[in-house]
Amino acid sequence: QVQLVESGGGLLQAGGSLRLSCVASGRTFSSYAMGWFRQAPGREREFVTAISWSGGSTSYADSVKGRFTISRDNARNTVYLQMNSLKPEDTAVYYCAAGRSLVTSRHLYSYWGQGTQVTVSS
Repeated sequence: QVQLVESGGGLLQAGGSLRLSCVASGRTFSSYAMGWFRQAPGREREFVTAISWSGGSTSYADSVKGRFTISRDNARNTVYLQMNSLKPEDTAVYYCAAGRSLVTSRHLYSYWGQGTQVTVSS
């Protein structure tokens, strides 16, 4: 069992930066791939980025490539999402998730956090 708690969301202007954190409980964090997803009002939850258990592999949605960076610190049971050059269309609730492999489908992640709101104004 893995419990995930996100933090770091907020309200900011377009062009700004924000770093989200997701802290996991449990001793098996380092064995899980971790992903970030987001959900805007009226839209489905969508893949943002993911990182392998070792941190050696990552994947990004085209919409965030070059602006967002995922990283993890297995010693701290934490995964991060650095978001730069934020746009109003990045506004959403951001969720972290844990799964057995680095995939883009939300259906293949077993554990989810409660989400943190990111709002980007124009």
